[in-house]
Amino acid sequence: MKDQFQAVKPPEFEGSTDHTKAWAWLKEIEKAFTLVKFEVDQKTEFSSYFLKGEANYWWESNKVLEGTKIVAWDRFTELFLEKYFPHYMKNQIELKFLELKQGNLSVAEYKEKFTELSRFLPE
Repeated sequence: MKDQFQAVKPPEFEGSTDHTKAWAWLKEIEKAFTLVKFEVDQKTEFSSYFLKGEANYWWESNKVLEGTKIVAWDRFTELFLEKYFPHYMKNQIELKFLELKQGNLSVAEYKEKFTELSRFLPE
């Protein structure tokens, strides 16, 4: 299973103030899990391997604070998003999406902006 997951070449994440990079990393990791058909109880352990630098330091300290040997995937994603893609950021992007108008943008530019913003919204 580990070899299959690494063969997919999931991206590493070093931490970032660019919230979209955190969102994109999490989505890519989830795609890799889907492709390899990972069991949910292994996701946190395998995904945390791809946290490097500052993100790894953040996770190591948060893992201790959680006080459990195994942190559930749902809890990991909740903590990760709180740190790297906080709720207020998601609200700002949602507001930008709702206020998006074509204005002086070409149709192609408007479509690109629409697609960029819509990826952060619920299905």
